[in-house]
Amino acid sequence: MKYKVFGIAMAVLMLVCALAATAAEAKEGPYRVHQHLTARQPDAGCDCGGTELCTHLPLVIIDTGGEEIPGIPIGVDANDENIYSTTADGESMLPVQISILDNETRNHHPSDTPDLESAGLIRVRGRSSRHFDKHNYLLRFTDDDGTYADHEVMGMDAHYEWTLHGPYLDKSLIRNYMWYNIAGEMMGYAPNVRFCEVILNGEYQGLYLMTETITNGEDSRVNVSEPIDNSTSTGYVLRLDQGSRTDLKNIDNFTYYAYRISRRNHLNINIEYPRSGVLTQEMADAIEQELSDFEKALYSFDHDDRIYGYQNWVDVESFADYFILNEFTQNYDAGYLSTFLYKDIGGKYHMAVWDFNNACGNYMDLAAWEPGFQMQDTLWQWMLTKDEDYCQRIIDRYRMWRKSFLNEDYLMNYIDETIAYLGPAVERNFEVWGYSFEDYRPLEPDSRNPDSFEDAVEQLKTFICDRGSWMDEFIETVQQYGHPSVNKRYNH
Repeated sequence: MKYKVFGIAMAVLMLVCALAATAAEAKEGPYRVHQHLTARQPDAGCDCGGTELCTHLPLVIIDTGGEEIPGIPIGVDANDENIYSTTADGESMLPVQISILDNETRNHHPSDTPDLESAGLIRVRGRSSRHFDKHNYLLRFTDDDGTYADHEVMGMDAHYEWTLHGPYLDKSLIRNYMWYNIAGEMMGYAPNVRFCEVILNGEYQGLYLMTETITNGEDSRVNVSEPIDNSTSTGYVLRLDQGSRTDLKNIDNFTYYAYRISRRNHLNINIEYPRSGVLTQEMADAIEQELSDFEKALYSFDHDDRIYGYQNWVDVESFADYFILNEFTQNYDAGYLSTFLYKDIGGKYHMAVWDFNNACGNYMDLAAWEPGFQMQDTLWQWMLTKDEDYCQRIIDRYRMWRKSFLNEDYLMNYIDETIAYLGPAVERNFEVWGYSFEDYRPLEPDSRNPDSFEDAVEQLKTFICDRGSWMDEFIETVQQYGHPSVNKRYNH
């Protein structure tokens, strides 16, 4: 009997390895680091004797000097815009000291000598997540004089700006880690991420995810060109969301005037990169015009024409994969909020994923999770899916990805291995935030709220299996959005 069990186990292992190999072959571009596969694994023992926190994960220690971190919602203004707390000096970010312990050869303790020390700036970040007890943070490394300073963090390429995502609504703890990494294998770019534990002013804050922001970078970040001196030419990153509080960054593109997006719904497209201090009015005008030119082509009679249509403007596979990922996870904030688009000088538009916190059955309203598709109603996909060839591209690429990164066995194994890697950090996290299983139950009806970490993981797995089975059966129906019967053609 034991040989039979061993044989079955080996067969499962070989299947997972084969799927991983197929997945690796499908990927083009830079190698993607999956922390749970490459980093130090949980250690059963430690030489500290249990006298202080001992973790195999990177450790981030933040000292605010006793000051409260700004960015907490405190009300709304006359235009119904959120008002956030500031520092005593009226600033949106607070100067802090940041220490990071990240040594692959040992466990980490608060008393250890840091591997990175830097001054920095911090604020609470997010939209609805700003109201969570466990805050998310925007971090910027600086020199002592306040100049932004690039630092390599946990093996990720050097940059000055990062986010610390604290899973709270996501009680499985792994949605963003898992789907950023999988998206990074399928698409040209997705933010790199690393799990870590955080101590703030001497108080343990639990498990966090150090995350790249979607901005310019030479290697692992969005690889778009820096502005050319004395020119309006630049690579750029755009975001569809609530817009920027810096007027120069907000653009009045074609679909804004065509009422496909509306500021009445607190939606706007803003320039994320180039950043303030580098962006000029001339650059902003050129970006606005280029995006509008693309949107005019997309919303024109000739939108699917090979000479005049959208294919001259977009990386079609990037947009198709964005559709697939967000439909597979039913991540329906995508296309409306936290929606990123980037383009290099002379290049085509690409999509970048962001924020899977609500994905995979974790959205508050049950109606959002009924079987069906929704991405075809979003800003650019609404016109793209009117092209039968684009719809077929979605179908073909979905079938391809189901053999590798969206394969059920691959995904179940990915979840199990990630949780095994987190090890005792899961229990430590819920020693602080475990009350949320009883006190924070936002999903409707209440029965959808997990009662434990194990329950949350099982719900995630069940969603993935059910959604995959449904899409396998109904993915061909995507063709309905591009069929001539619903897209009337007019004669010239």
